[in-house]
Amino acid sequence: MANSSLITNEKITIGIIGMGRIGNVHYKNLLRMPNVEIAYICDIIANDEWPAKYSQAEKIVTDYHIVLNDDRVQAVLLCVPTDLHPQMTMDAAKAGKDIFCEKPVGFDDAEILKALKTVKEAGVKFQVGFNRRFDKNFRRIVDYRNQGNVGEEQILKITSRDPEPPSMDYVRRSGGIFMDMTIHDFDIARFITGEEVDSVFVAGGVMIDPKIGEAGDIDTALTTLFFKNGMIGSIDNSRKAVYGYDQRIELFGSKGMAHADNVLDSTTSYSGADSVSSDKPMLFFLQRYMDAYFTELTSFFEAVQGQHEIECTFEDGIRAIRLAQAAKKSLETGQQVKVQDI
Repeated sequence: MANSSLITNEKITIGIIGMGRIGNVHYKNLLRMPNVEIAYICDIIANDEWPAKYSQAEKIVTDYHIVLNDDRVQAVLLCVPTDLHPQMTMDAAKAGKDIFCEKPVGFDDAEILKALKTVKEAGVKFQVGFNRRFDKNFRRIVDYRNQGNVGEEQILKITSRDPEPPSMDYVRRSGGIFMDMTIHDFDIARFITGEEVDSVFVAGGVMIDPKIGEAGDIDTALTTLFFKNGMIGSIDNSRKAVYGYDQRIELFGSKGMAHADNVLDSTTSYSGADSVSSDKPMLFFLQRYMDAYFTELTSFFEAVQGQHEIECTFEDGIRAIRLAQAAKKSLETGQQVKVQDI
């Protein structure tokens, strides 16, 4: 795993394409990386106020082809809507740029596979933005597994609940709960266990907001994972946990159990005659995973510099989509569904 520090003096020149919420998160983290130069920020809604707002970027443009046509740019961060990922990936690969792409890598299977082929033919590096792989707490579970402390893996339990539902506009364009929310859990299930999932079974419903059901989605789900090595797993999702952002993972095996609990607003607790209390989990995913967002970019830039291999590959991104597709089909059919290969 990456050491989370750019250890060479070599400058990396990059462009950020798409400046929504996640693009801004990455921009702020890049300001903490002295060896990274932001040559471009690109967004179709960029205006005359942006140069002052994003003062550390050399140029603000609205056409991403300008970024790709600049030979100085070594790598690009694709932070645009999901349906734009495949085409921009192909364009960036043909331009010889290394690519960091937010999840998921696309919606359309044919376009995704075409983009994968283009990336391979171009020989560029490509990392998917599954930030939870870079959370230090979850990585500690992997450490225990790799050290043999868990033994033969038998049960994986993932709890992943949001503090509140997303906007209805987001629900309508997100691709559904399995593609926009559980996809993180599908990826982390593969990462934590080091194993592939053979099939899934899903039970789910609308228990929070009827409007989510009217939009053709669900807001509550329990997914059972049947791994190829015989172990089993579960993922429970809810769009609304009133007490905060609930993120817990447990890996149980023949020699022991590794467990990552919620990250709280503080580690302080109070004990009195009537009760013992502590702070609630952090409320927002940007708080909970801010360090992980920084570490995933650092890992990408280290890979660009040749310090190690890409830690979350294009294939990893597709395998998470295959799990999401199987989960959706299981919900629709009420049957256990086999996960398709890439």
